[in-house]
Amino acid sequence: MAKEQKIEVEGKVIDVTHDIYRVELDNKIIVAARVSGKIRMNTIRILPGDRVTVEMSPTDLTHGIIKYRK
Repeated sequence: MAKEQKIEVEGKVIDVTHDIYRVELDNKIIVAARVSGKIRMNTIRILPGDRVTVEMSPTDLTHGIIKYRK
């Protein structure tokens, strides 16, 4: 069975609670996202209003992982 492809979408952080970030994507959908290990390891801060790139699985489009902060 082939490994599924990930979907990368850009959005804006609108709310932060502990480890969960609410991100409004460019197509006006709000998803819950967490931070990837590389961002956490390098202690990059993500605040409301920041533009980020979110990686999502095609099977669950309500959750994602924040890969980059712009």
